[in-house]
Amino acid sequence: MSLYSRLEQYLEEHSDDAGPVRGTLSLPRIGMIWLAANLVVTTLLTGTLFVPGVDYGLVVVLIIVGTLIGAAVLVTVGNIGTRTGLPTMALTRGPFGTRGSLLPVAANVIILMGWSWVQAMLAGIALDFLVASVTGFSSPVLFAVICQTLVVILAIFGHTGIARVEPWLAVLILGIIAYIFVVAFTTYAPAEFAAIPANESIGYTPILVLDVVIATAISWTVLSADFNRFATSSKAGIIGSGVGYTLSTVISMVVGATAIGYVVLSGGEAVPFDPVTIVTPFGAPLAVVIFLSVMATNTMVVYGMVTTIVNAVPGGTKLKFLPTALIVGVISIVGSTWFGLLNQFTTFLVTIGALFAPVFAIMIADYYIVKRGAYTRDILRSRDGRYWYLAGVNWAAIVVWLIGAVAAYVFTYVWPTPVGATIPAFALTFVLYLLVSLRERSSAPAVRSEHLSDAAAEPMPHA
Repeated sequence: MSLYSRLEQYLEEHSDDAGPVRGTLSLPRIGMIWLAANLVVTTLLTGTLFVPGVDYGLVVVLIIVGTLIGAAVLVTVGNIGTRTGLPTMALTRGPFGTRGSLLPVAANVIILMGWSWVQAMLAGIALDFLVASVTGFSSPVLFAVICQTLVVILAIFGHTGIARVEPWLAVLILGIIAYIFVVAFTTYAPAEFAAIPANESIGYTPILVLDVVIATAISWTVLSADFNRFATSSKAGIIGSGVGYTLSTVISMVVGATAIGYVVLSGGEAVPFDPVTIVTPFGAPLAVVIFLSVMATNTMVVYGMVTTIVNAVPGGTKLKFLPTALIVGVISIVGSTWFGLLNQFTTFLVTIGALFAPVFAIMIADYYIVKRGAYTRDILRSRDGRYWYLAGVNWAAIVVWLIGAVAAYVFTYVWPTPVGATIPAFALTFVLYLLVSLRERSSAPAVRSEHLSDAAAEPMPHA
């Protein structure tokens, strides 16, 4: 048997192909996966956007508050994956319909691909800094390609490979981050960081900081059910992902804010979202953190793209994990050379929040209220059944999604609100979807919640 065949068989045996799966990962294992996931360069560099535009102490408070708000959405959506065995985008069939779900699926693949490119570029810049400082050779594009190639190799081994690697990466990253905090706060006292004068000309306000932090959680929620479906129980998934995500995000963003504050206190130029700016004063340890974090996080991102694609359409001919991973991997490697995307990162985050905060509002309202906490085996069918709606599309959900997305942009650029754009857009979408779905809730009988792996063995009708 060839290496390719053995790997394909391994992935099939470990439930990385399409369909619902029953989880086997414990609470600590889920926690470590999520802890490693967001100890990542993009989250770290997001923290550099906030200082000195906003007071350092207030930034830390906003990071904590925004992360907790976003984590509540992440674990709520992730728990649907634990209870059903399906990944996030497959669950969108519930509210959007069997065919209507292809719209958020397509948006998700595009967004995740963008994430993988950005992170590979930043890792390439950090690795280039290390190599150039020793050898004089410099090629950020080449190193970005090398980093992304390593990521694709890791992702090909599926969720079991990720579960083995992520905890070790998390431990290494946390150790180096602790060193960076020690250097920063032994060089300058916390009071000196708090005394850095806010520079309003940078363009960041406390509300925008809160929105960006929440948008970061929204961007990760697209993968929440993909990994939480492998949890042994709802408790393991909720606590593991909630604690792991919250800790990693707060630590990463505060490191970024502290590092850029260190640059300011040292008299340097505070160039936001530039790895070289913060790597220069801290040297190799921070560059190593950036490299390892991309290995940990981008592996999950590429895996998420693959699971989204192989689970996009129920029934019929199933796409295999391995060939899909290879195709997606090649595209992600090629795209990692497009460095112009780095200049649009804030816009990229706002776009994610605008597109997916309404999606998750609809998913939560649909599963927990409209469908009363249970999706039936009809969600595994390729046509007909409860989730077929009108020719496979729930147009009410599509319209509400569009309204919510437009509202997010309006609340960001036209009529800013005292609580930012993400929270009101989420609330508006949630309420509107409930209003248009009241008739469905009252007309459909309540059904018993069941894990869909129990129904997967039954023959499903093909299109």
